[in-house]
Amino acid sequence: MLNQPSWQNPSAPHPDLVYGDNLIATSEPHATEAGVQAFREGGNAVDAALAAAITLTVVEPTQNGIGGDGFSIVAHEGKLYGLNASGKSPMSWDREYFDQFSSMPMRGWDSVTTPGVVSQWVALHQRFGKLPFKSLFQRAITHARDGFPLSPIVAQVYKNAYPVFENRPEFLETWFPAGFEPQAGVIFKNPAQADTLQDIAETYGESFYRGTIANKIVDHSRNTGGWLTHEDLAGHEPFWTDTISTNYRSCSVHEMPPNGQGLVALIALGILNKFPLEKWDPDSADSIHAKVEAIKIGFAEAFAHVCDPREWKSSANELLSDEYFESRAHAIEMSNATIPDATPVRDHGTVYLSAADASGTMVSYIKSNYMGFGSGIVIPDTGISMQNRGRGFSLTRGHPNEVGPGKRPYHTIIPAMVTRGDNPIFAFGVMGAHMQPQGHVQVLTRILDNEWNPQASSDAPRWLVTEDYELVFEDGFNTKTIEALKHRGHRIIPNSPSVNWGGHQGIFKLSQGYCGSSDHRKDGHAAAVE
Repeated sequence: MLNQPSWQNPSAPHPDLVYGDNLIATSEPHATEAGVQAFREGGNAVDAALAAAITLTVVEPTQNGIGGDGFSIVAHEGKLYGLNASGKSPMSWDREYFDQFSSMPMRGWDSVTTPGVVSQWVALHQRFGKLPFKSLFQRAITHARDGFPLSPIVAQVYKNAYPVFENRPEFLETWFPAGFEPQAGVIFKNPAQADTLQDIAETYGESFYRGTIANKIVDHSRNTGGWLTHEDLAGHEPFWTDTISTNYRSCSVHEMPPNGQGLVALIALGILNKFPLEKWDPDSADSIHAKVEAIKIGFAEAFAHVCDPREWKSSANELLSDEYFESRAHAIEMSNATIPDATPVRDHGTVYLSAADASGTMVSYIKSNYMGFGSGIVIPDTGISMQNRGRGFSLTRGHPNEVGPGKRPYHTIIPAMVTRGDNPIFAFGVMGAHMQPQGHVQVLTRILDNEWNPQASSDAPRWLVTEDYELVFEDGFNTKTIEALKHRGHRIIPNSPSVNWGGHQGIFKLSQGYCGSSDHRKDGHAAAVE
């Protein structure tokens, strides 16, 4: 395992790195504090992660919610456990109905799939939890009922959401109640959400899928032209799965298998393993060109193959073979940019957190409404925004990810775990649209190739391959590097406030204890408990 003194720090000291035996890192301060409290009460890393995740549905509802989906990787006693808690499309969906659209609907019931987040909480707690399930909800319920001050970035996303949903009365009633003006520090209350969380806590999630909350969801669906039924909710089940992985330098990088897009990052890293990145400055034209071309290949393959796990062909595992990596690396021309035949799938609303404890358990956890507040469908008197994950399906006939009933769509959210031998050493993620696999590659290569510490790797300016395979750079990049890439044929566009640069959270195992890093692009932080 790496130890902090061997890391290079190319710019300045990073006091934001947090060290300790029990760590939690999230994107919002109240959520981090909920994880800290779980540790103080004697909980383990899973308890801390769950307390933080439940709290995030309250304090960062712009990015996630009770009506979303989630994925997790847990490293425990020498083994990795992957949990897929994404939901399926309604069984009543009619394939022919969607022929009227030129692209999958972005909002409304036609984009809503069965939510899986609550099942994620229950499944993780059943297998690994130490504290009582109810106790993990305490801070979230208190913040929802009594109110909490909006953090700056959350307040801004609230403002951005208003024009998108201003014609949906039920949405405004829940998230923009009379007299509420989203500003940093303004107190927001959501007593209906507090009641919902209380019900979930007391019934161990049963109410959401088979009880009072399920009845409210189905009634609203039936009354407003929706598709979700009692059968859809009651039939939902998360499932445990092995991770997929590739070797990178002296480590193994693990991602969730499809229907998540972790395949993108693994393909890119497998290809980059054939390049001497450790000899190049990470911000040089050669280094960025190789990474960008590898990411493009990863997206092209993922767009063609990622689908419902039942449709995932085992032959696609050839995409992670050394022969495949060798051939694709050889095909990259260092002097010319390419445009593969694929389109990255957009995603605008996700939260990621990581946790680790003194026993060696590490948690990589992610969940999302998909696009911000999701579909715009809000279940009255519950504080539940329904996700619009159905947007991830394809309308192409015969495509593995073709829209249809009872299927899990392409998911953009991806937790990651790095191991060395049998030992987990890094639980991390980079939330934010199709930046996620690109962020995984950028953060990880700086650490493993260039020996930057995790906080410096997170803080460094990023590049982004857009949906149209244009290239944009975050402020702070060397202009000579950008010009050199332009001469290689990359279509470079200016940075703008609309670009989503993502948000990293990560916990790295040291020879003694851990260090935690948290992205300055988010409101949160890492914290340690001894």
